[in-house]
Amino acid sequence: MQPPLPSLSFRRLIGISTAAKFLVDVSAQIFNPFLPIFAAGVGMNVVQLGQLLGLRNAMGLFAPVTGALADRFGYQRVIRMALLTIAASFLLLAFSTAPWMVLLALALCGLGLGAFVPNLQAFVSNQLPYQQRARGLGMIEYAWALTGILGLSLIGLLIEQSSWRTPFLLLAVGMVAMNFVFATLPDSQRQQGPQSAAQALNTLLLPPGNRRSTYATMLAGALSYCAAMQIMLAYGVWLADQYQLEAAALGTVAFVLGWFDLAASVSVSFFTDRIGKRRSVLIGIIGSLVGYLLMPLLNLALLPTVAIIGVTRCFFEFGIVSHFPLLSEQMPAHRGKVMSLGAALSLGGSTLAGFSGPWLLVNLGVAALAWSSAALVLLSLLTVLFLVRETP
Repeated sequence: MQPPLPSLSFRRLIGISTAAKFLVDVSAQIFNPFLPIFAAGVGMNVVQLGQLLGLRNAMGLFAPVTGALADRFGYQRVIRMALLTIAASFLLLAFSTAPWMVLLALALCGLGLGAFVPNLQAFVSNQLPYQQRARGLGMIEYAWALTGILGLSLIGLLIEQSSWRTPFLLLAVGMVAMNFVFATLPDSQRQQGPQSAAQALNTLLLPPGNRRSTYATMLAGALSYCAAMQIMLAYGVWLADQYQLEAAALGTVAFVLGWFDLAASVSVSFFTDRIGKRRSVLIGIIGSLVGYLLMPLLNLALLPTVAIIGVTRCFFEFGIVSHFPLLSEQMPAHRGKVMSLGAALSLGGSTLAGFSGPWLLVNLGVAALAWSSAALVLLSLLTVLFLVRETP
């Protein structure tokens, strides 16, 4: 039996993980408010760039391979590889002069995002007992909120003062620095997994046991994520078109939305362990469903529009962050694989959202965009109600 590897203090584990995830979340969200600006920068329209972002997210289908390898060789190695891959993609994007360079850069970025997020969650989950896991993962998700509060709002100002390329260069430098930080950490103890790298690559299906609930949990998360990403990818175009917002103003909107995200993540870290992960997921799904239904009705002026987007995101964030610890304990012996498969399905949902979100807004309007998200979330709700069980 392999001896346990050195453990991290809670403070150091959460601090470093949050800092790294902040950079990665900025990288993942950077296109959302500024989609029209980046599209103009690379010589595309918003629908075309949205489709390339869909292809970026499709690269998350390779996430289960990285999860299986992480279960065998350790999460830290995969996390460092992911950070360097995202850094390389952003350097290429910053110097891109042709559509094929943008396509290649976004494909590399998708590979890095698909490898980083689930393996970081598995890394942290492996360090924390189930009774504290929502607290730990919820605190790491503060990074998602800080992306809007700090990251995207500063990027809006940076674009106005310099160039659309500058943020990508700075993020690439940050990723390389975090790679060296992770090199100083002890890795989580390896799970009992495949006996060889070849088996790790080939054994991507889950074994019998709690399989139905595990796959259902993944599906529910993917449906909810697809619904939210439709709005996240399109709201910058929506607000720029209907309310004439430019880069700095869109950054300010991202700042405001970040506080809604933060409220959700803080709520998860305080309440989800107490009230139950499955119940918290249901609260988030039901709240976001109501928000999507009301969204077109409140699209009357900038303030109510931003408010309903923010409240809906708050419920989505509460549900999806509660979803991570719920999924992490469905099959503990295959945690890396489970988290990576879940990420792959969610990124598959993001792929669909990249094609559907901007297209629905441009061609059919806000109501079609919002109510299609409501339909997806309704399917997610039914999946959790009838197929998902909590297994502490």
